[in-house]
Amino acid sequence: MEILTETQKKLYNLFYESTHNNQHLDSKMEVLVGLSAALAMNCEPCINYYLKFAKNNNVSKGELSELIAKVMAVAAGQKRLQAEAIINNSGLDFE
Repeated sequence: MEILTETQKKLYNLFYESTHNNQHLDSKMEVLVGLSAALAMNCEPCINYYLKFAKNNNVSKGELSELIAKVMAVAAGQKRLQAEAIINNSGLDFE
């Protein structure tokens, strides 16, 4: 089922393609940022795309490992803060 109109798809595609025309990021940095975002957003097609991009841009296993660890750390921190806020706002005393 198509959700976006043809005009919306065209505009999205133009926007997405424009994110590959970087003035300040080299191709390796672009792939590291893209893969981090794809992992954080849990976008499997994007993860696969950026993994292939990473392989073609000489991203090392060590760089991938550190990138994945950073995404995991941010996600875990966000969940910790979310849980603390929910518990604190619940009005329940767990002390």
